[in-house]
This record gives sequence, C-alpha cells and structure tokens, in this order.
Amino acid sequence: MNTIRLHESDTVVTATRSMEVGTLVEGVTTTALIPSGHKIATQAMVKGDAVRKYAQLIGYASQDIAAGDHVHTHNVEFRATDQAYEFANDLRPVSAPTKHDTFMGYRRENGRVGTRNYIAIITSVNCSATAARMIADSFGPEEMAQYPNVDGVVAFVHGTGCGMAGDGEGFEALQRVMWGYARHANHGGVLMVGLGCEMNQIDWLLEAWGLKHSTTFQTMNIQNVAGLRRTVEMGVEKIRAMLPKANKISRTECPASELMVALQCGGSDAWSGITANPALGYACDLLAAQGGTGVLAETPEIYGAEHLLTRRAETPEIGQKLIGLVNWWEDYTKRNKGSMDNNPSPGNKKGGLTTILEKSLGAAAKGGTSPLTGVFKYAEAVTSRGFTFMDSPGYDPASVTGQIAGGCNLVCFTTGRGSAFGSKPSPTIKVATNSEMARKMSEDMDIDAGTMLNGGQSLEEKGREIYEMFLRVASGEQTKSEAQGLGDYEFVPWQIGAVM
Repeated sequence: MNTIRLHESDTVVTATRSMEVGTLVEGVTTTALIPSGHKIATQAMVKGDAVRKYAQLIGYASQDIAAGDHVHTHNVEFRATDQAYEFANDLRPVSAPTKHDTFMGYRRENGRVGTRNYIAIITSVNCSATAARMIADSFGPEEMAQYPNVDGVVAFVHGTGCGMAGDGEGFEALQRVMWGYARHANHGGVLMVGLGCEMNQIDWLLEAWGLKHSTTFQTMNIQNVAGLRRTVEMGVEKIRAMLPKANKISRTECPASELMVALQCGGSDAWSGITANPALGYACDLLAAQGGTGVLAETPEIYGAEHLLTRRAETPEIGQKLIGLVNWWEDYTKRNKGSMDNNPSPGNKKGGLTTILEKSLGAAAKGGTSPLTGVFKYAEAVTSRGFTFMDSPGYDPASVTGQIAGGCNLVCFTTGRGSAFGSKPSPTIKVATNSEMARKMSEDMDIDAGTMLNGGQSLEEKGREIYEMFLRVASGEQTKSEAQGLGDYEFVPWQIGAVM
C-alpha cells in the first residue's frame, strides 16, 4: 500500500512512503519527490479550487495544481472558515459495556478517586517558586522510601500571579488552576506557598472556593513567616507532618467510571489523524461506555472541525457554547495580529500537515464518536461524563495544566514527530502515530499506533490496547514519561491578558 485515500470525495491521497518523480499511484504519475506522509493530487485543480481530505475542506489551491503534484504549503492557502452549523443531528449513543471494568485507585474522603498519591506544593506567585522548589527538593529517595504509598513531593510553580489585573479572564483562569490542583484527587496533601503582597492572594482563593485548612491542607506566606530560609524550614516541617497521613491511604478497587482522561496531541504529523488519534477516540468511546470521561481541549486545534463536534452536541446549547469559544479565539488572534493558521508548526508541516484545517480534522478524532456532553472554560471543573471539551490554547503544557485542574486523573498524548512531554500529578501515556518514530524514541513512547499501517492492527484493536493501558496506568503501572522523571516543569497556567 503506497498511498491512503481517506474518502472517495478527497482530491488528495497520502503517501505511505517516500516516492520519486514518475511513480504511478492512484492512476496518476507523481511530478515531484513526495515525502512520506505528504499529499499527492489525484486530480487537476485550478487556482481557488477547494482541496479536500477526510471528505472535508483543508484549504484552497493557491495556484493551478496538476494531477500527480505534491500538495503542500507551496500551492495550498488557508482561508478562515465560514461554517453552517448543525446541532445534535449526529448523536450515536454509547454502547452498553459487556462488563464493568475496574482499576486500583485511591478513594478520597470526598468520594473522588485518584490514580496517584502526591503531596503538592502550589505557589500563588512566581516570587514563591524558589521556596516551593527548595521544600520539594528536601525530600530525597531515602526519606520517601519510608512512605511507599506516596508517589512524591512535587512543586507546582509558575511565572505569574502578580503584575496582572485582579479580576477578569486571566485572574479567574489562574484561580481555577490553583483550586483545581488544590483539590485534585491525585493529591494526598497540599501546601500552598505565597509571598504575601501579590495580586493572586491565597486568602481570596480560600474564601472564593471554600477551601478549609486541615492536617493535609496548609498555607503560608514568605512575608508572614519572615523570610525565605524560615519559610523553607517551616514548609518542610508541614510536609513531614502530612507524609504519614498520606501514606495510610492505599489503593482499592474502583470502577472505570471514575477515570477522567485528558485527550492531547503534540508534535503532530500526517499520521496523527489516521492512526493514533482515531485509536484514542475509540478508547474514549470505550471509556464513555463505562461511564468515564474524556476531555478534548486545544480550541485552536479544532478550528475547521468544530462543525463536526456541534453535530454531536447533546443539545444546541452545548454546541453554541463551543462556537462561542471558536469566535473568542478568532477575535483573540485578530486583536493580537495573529492568524488561526499560525498553527501548524514547522515540525507539523515537515510531517505533512499543510493548514490548521487539516490538522484540526485529525486532532478532533481523539474525541471518538460519542455525544458531546459538555463544554467547559479553561481549568473549570468538568462535571459531565462521557465525551467533553475544555477551552485551552494549543500549547501542550498550558492545555494539559487546564485539563488536570479540571479533574483529569490520566493524560493520553499522541505524537507523530516525537515528544518528551510528561505531567504530574496525572501521568501521561504517549502514543506514537508511526513505527519509525516509535522505534527511534522507544524510551518515550508507551504505545505504537503505527502498527495500524504496517502491522495489520485494526482501529478497534489499537483503541482497546490504549483503553486497557488506561486501566493499568490508573492502577499504578509506570509510564515511560514517569520513568524518566518528567512532569516537574510542565505546570504552565495559561496567561490571558496584559502583564502590568
């Protein structure tokens, strides 16, 4: 198989291997060198004609294109979408499972379930970041070996919290992130550390979100404690008091319905929308059938595919909420003198993706086929089950930070070019879109979806493989990103608005 045609109405096919000039494929002869994963025109197109893949528009011919030509950024242009939206007319109810699956998780006092058991140090402002890291670094392997049920002490530090407006979108988003991490089911204890004079006051957060001090939830400010050294000493004392309590919690059998998985992709290539993303979508459908939750995000990376999601919205109101997010992003990029087509990145383009429309159609496949049950703000608590959507930028660390704050206790991250991403407190499973990259980055990839192209595995088989890994990792199996210690520097709250 030298090419893949995704739909009979498509005007391009995708090359499964590099092809020389003069190669006969799909009844046409290539007129240029075609890299693997790139597109070949199967019919002539004149300037202005629509270019179609996935039976959808991915751009317009910027010049005449002959049958057999290489179709990419040199002869395809982006235009802003103008969709006619439909709502709730493509609802496919989830199938009842043949059995109810379980995993071994940490059942918290409030009923929520974690897949890991960390002690978190959360900063309110960049000014307390060094203190938080010093506290976390005080707990080495020898001491932590005394607490086998605790996965570690981790500092969640960031570069904002002051020099910002005390209300509005940016402030509210940061407060949602802090609240989401403070109450996350993967945390057995939390210490919040601030400076004292910052805009993002810890006391405001406690009052607004109803957080209460306890033996496993403590706060402190450097200015009140009287300096960095004493803050670190007191922070270490507070964490040492939490560790025995967190260690008493052990894993128990929990239903798969308690899993909430962040659906992510990064370093995408042409195979993302053909192998790994549809397979993850099938896994999401299996999870939804169990009563669990999948959370798709990265609003700029569904641009041009949102009309497919509105058709799956359970109600018109849910669909309209999604359109509202897309409209916000169009305005956001316009006022910042950007373009929605600024994404895909150079690496995405080298991997065969030409426009954001093409990338989005592949990215949306991570959401499977289940009904869309809810649309949420960045870092907002996800309260619907099944397939849901959260607003976020396409920048992976910021997006995943919002999904974890929203309650995701697992992350599944597909990649075609390769990624060294990992996350805490929710572990990241990485799925390679192609076998070549999976072999090259074998220490980073948990699953090779390239076997759908070269190993004869079906979409259903690969999707079930991913789903079954959800259950194993949720029960404590270490992912490759965890084994390499990733996750301490990937906490990146989305900064919205002016820095003052």
